[in-house]
Amino acid sequence: MAVIADTSHTAPNAKPGIFRKAIKLARKKPLGAIGALIILGFCLVALFAPLLAPFDPMKIDSANLLMPPNLTNWFGTDEFGRDILSRLIWGARISLFVGLLAVTLGTTTGSVLGLMSGYFGGKLDAIIQRVMDTLMAFPMLVLALAMVAALGSSIRNVIIALAVVIMPNAARVIRSAALAVKEKPFVEAAHNLGLSTWRILFRHVLPNCLAPYIILATAGLGSAILSEASLSFLGLGTPPPEPSWGAMLSGKTQRYMTEAPWLAIFPGLAITLVVFGFNFLGDALRDLLDPRLRSR
Repeated sequence: MAVIADTSHTAPNAKPGIFRKAIKLARKKPLGAIGALIILGFCLVALFAPLLAPFDPMKIDSANLLMPPNLTNWFGTDEFGRDILSRLIWGARISLFVGLLAVTLGTTTGSVLGLMSGYFGGKLDAIIQRVMDTLMAFPMLVLALAMVAALGSSIRNVIIALAVVIMPNAARVIRSAALAVKEKPFVEAAHNLGLSTWRILFRHVLPNCLAPYIILATAGLGSAILSEASLSFLGLGTPPPEPSWGAMLSGKTQRYMTEAPWLAIFPGLAITLVVFGFNFLGDALRDLLDPRLRSR
């Protein structure tokens, strides 16, 4: 009797796609997923602001001063008749732009200084750390406030000031990571192979310090946006009449709190949501990328 061999075989399991991995991570870190969705939503709003804003955010309409939320102006109008929703949408561009640029500049500069400080050590380490200690001696907002007051009120100066106050923390964290990485066997092997110092630093040490860099940048974005809003609230941030969330809370807004609470409610909610979003995402990334927390 002929025997028919079973030629069927089980196909190897395909690697899970990006979508499945994202779903798995979202289930593991639900707050991180919520934060990512919030940030994605604000980024899309900022990107498509010209299409989403129903009115010109800087157009004054004297016939509709302090109008409450209605079918035409969903979030109401301010003391100049400007549409609150349109100003919030365009303000997302300014807040996210300032936050992203300040954090990128400050974290990158601090990381390079921390990398050099931890790897080379000696006098260079001592000098860099003393400078960082001096900057960290001042509260973040106070130092940023002093710098903007000295440099002048503009978006560029706000970015510079926030980058400077973000830099010391990044330098400290990356220095600690560099101190640990430079003792690894693969770094010693690279030395024995005769590779140049800078190649070892940027090809072998730096890639192993990227995890804390990503965590720092993500977690710092919420603080940077909140600081920009605080500076604008104090009149030292984004100059009027540019729509800024912090500026929308300052000035005459405080005078109309009882009769027009929507002037403060909607900008305050926007700031709160975006800060929570970055904090949730930063905490989730820290838990996923930090080897000390990954196993918990």
